[in-house]
Amino acid sequence: MTLEVAIDARLGGFALDTEFASGGRLTALFGRSGSGKTSVLNAIAGLLRPKSGRIALDGEPLFDSAAGIDVPAHRRRIGYVFQEGRLLPHLSVRQNLLYGRRFARGAGASFDDVVSLLGLDALLERRPHALSGGEQQRVAIGRALLAHPRLLLMDEPLASLDTPRKAEILYYVERLRDEAGVPIVYVSHSLDEVVRLAESLVLISDGRVLAHGTVEDLMGRIELRSYLGRFEGGAVIDARVAEQDLETGLARLEFNGGSLYATDVEALAGERVRVRVRARDVSLALARPADISILNILPGTVIALGAESGAGLDVSVDLGGTTIISRITRKSAQALGLAPGTKVFALLKSVSLDRRSVGYA
Repeated sequence: MTLEVAIDARLGGFALDTEFASGGRLTALFGRSGSGKTSVLNAIAGLLRPKSGRIALDGEPLFDSAAGIDVPAHRRRIGYVFQEGRLLPHLSVRQNLLYGRRFARGAGASFDDVVSLLGLDALLERRPHALSGGEQQRVAIGRALLAHPRLLLMDEPLASLDTPRKAEILYYVERLRDEAGVPIVYVSHSLDEVVRLAESLVLISDGRVLAHGTVEDLMGRIELRSYLGRFEGGAVIDARVAEQDLETGLARLEFNGGSLYATDVEALAGERVRVRVRARDVSLALARPADISILNILPGTVIALGAESGAGLDVSVDLGGTTIISRITRKSAQALGLAPGTKVFALLKSVSLDRRSVGYA
C-alpha cells in the first residue's frame, strides 16, 4: 500500500509543512521530540485537519483541500496505537479485543489469529490493571488489528516501557510487520527501534521532511548525521547469516562487499538480517593490523569526510558496495592523511555487534 502525504497545517505557533510518499511493510517517522511526528500521524488518522494539502492511500484521497474531501476518522479504516494502551479498565482482555471488532469493515484477521500472533491466549480473562505495560500494549495492538484497518499507526508505543518490556514489544511488532499483512507507520525518536523495524524512513525536523528513503540509504548519508544523533548514528548493512558457530557464540554475516562476525545473533543460517554499525565503534587504519584481537578488518576506500567543526569527524567508507561511517578525531584524520580515494581498513569489534544491533530484515 502506498501512502501519500503533502500537507500544510498550523498548530498555534508551530508550522507543519510535510510531504512524502511511502510504501512497504513499515515506515518510520523519526525526529526529535516536538518535530511534528505525532501531528503527521493525527492528520493521517483524521484527528487533525490540515490547512491545505492531500493525504491518500493507494491513490484514494482521505483528505484533499482542493477537491473538498475530508473523510471522517471513523470511515478511514486506520488503526491507531498510542503511547499508552488506553484499554477500557472495566472490560477483560477478551472484551477489549472484541470491542475493536465493533468497528471492523471488510476482511481482516480473525480473533484467534490475532490472539495467536500477539501471544494473548493466557491473558484473555484478565483486566487491564492485572497486566504489565508490555501486555497492555499487545492488547491495544490486537484491538486495533481486529478493527480490520487498511493502515496501522503506532505513536511511540515503547516510550512508556522499561527495557525488558521494550524488548518484548519489539519482538511482537516484528511479527506484526512480517505476518499481519497490514502496513505500519511507526513514530519514534529511538534510532534502535527505527533501525530494527523500518524498511523506509522519513526524517522530520521542525515540521518539515528533511529526507525520506530506505533506512540503509539515509543512515549512510553523512550530511544527515547531526539529525540522526552523533552518539548513536552510523550505518545499516543488509546481510545474510552465512554460518553460526555455537562453540564460540559468533555468527558470520555476509553482505555486499565482504563479511563480518557478530555475537548473539538470533537468526538461522541463510536468514536475512539487518546490522547496525555505530560510527563510534569503527576505527580506521592505513595498513592491515597484525596481532590484534579485532576480528572484523574490512578493506575499503574513503568516499567523503564530514563538514562539521569540532574535535570529531565523520568519515564515510565504501567497502565495495556497502557504505559505513567511522567517527574519529580530526587529529587522527589529519595524521592519516585521509581524503576521498584513500585506501583504508575499517576495524570493528565483534562484541559491538550484539543482539541490539542485529535484527531480522
